[in-house]
Amino acid sequence: MSAAFGKFFLPGPTEVLPEILAAQARPMIGHRGPETEALLAAIAPPLRAAFRTERPVMIGTCSATGFMEAAIRNGVRAKVLCLVNGAFSQRFADIAKACGTDQHVAKIEPGMTFEAAQVRQLLRESGADAVTLVHSESATGALNPLAEIATAVKEAGDVLLIVDGVTSVGGSPVETDAWGLDYLLTGSQKALALPPGLAFAVASQRFLDRAKTLPGRGIYLDVVVYDEQIRNNQTPYTPAVSLLYALQAQLKRIAASGGIEARWVRHDAMRRRVEVWAAEQGDQLGVTFLPAAGRRSWTVSCLKLLQPDPTGGQIAKRLEARGYTIAAGYGKAKDTTFRIGHMGDHTVEELDAVLHELSEVLRRG
Repeated sequence: MSAAFGKFFLPGPTEVLPEILAAQARPMIGHRGPETEALLAAIAPPLRAAFRTERPVMIGTCSATGFMEAAIRNGVRAKVLCLVNGAFSQRFADIAKACGTDQHVAKIEPGMTFEAAQVRQLLRESGADAVTLVHSESATGALNPLAEIATAVKEAGDVLLIVDGVTSVGGSPVETDAWGLDYLLTGSQKALALPPGLAFAVASQRFLDRAKTLPGRGIYLDVVVYDEQIRNNQTPYTPAVSLLYALQAQLKRIAASGGIEARWVRHDAMRRRVEVWAAEQGDQLGVTFLPAAGRRSWTVSCLKLLQPDPTGGQIAKRLEARGYTIAAGYGKAKDTTFRIGHMGDHTVEELDAVLHELSEVLRRG
């Protein structure tokens, strides 16, 4: 028997509403037939609205990591500047290395963020023709100032900005067109609150123009082909049709509940609720935020433990015994932090219940 909704607060996969799960139970249709074309045509406008773009949103049957690799293979001419402030931004650097590209890896401490002036200096030093950035680093809960960094990258001229928006798209402001992002990707199982298995990306025209000059794009990850196909309401390869049904249902829900802006407001309220909780009780409970104020993700809060015992993993297990799921720390901060994923369709009221139980766990040590 499934648990009641509102008790699963991982930073991904995100809890999925029963009606969205049920939408997958429709019969199969031919993925090259008119039914799938009509489905993709219906999905396209609300998906563009979620990405804040007039450009096509490409859909891949893969995890977001697949579209990260696509970004490297299609967008890096010779050298990429990888901005690393956590485990998932490190993944971008690892992918770049595995793809055989030259990298300039800039690392800062987990929980910190890159600032525009710093990026300008790194671009001058590196000579890179592309930059990778994780907007919301879910390993640390840090939110890089994307709009300001995008401006800095544009000033550098022929340099592409490649953005992992996995835990920001759908959960906090990301203005693809207005900020001039060259490539932005996310996955279905995060703030859009869908089952895992789909990746989404938007590519600028200059990204596509560069991609057409690069010989090593591969087959499955050729962004030029994805862009061409989605413009015809098709996907290059077999799509996960059942997940497209869920996507359609969820996009309808988002539109009916005030659109993507209303979703941002709710996520911001959840972030602020954790901030108030930490400010009021953090000293006595032995926790504090890892990222600085003003640089905290709207979708995942990462709290640092002021004492070595208990560990983040132990806290997560003790909370699980009370019926709630959160995450231990990740990477270097595995033992010294824990993370609350407050994204998707969760509410402030549900989050309050988690925080109440978490307070009890922390008081008991």
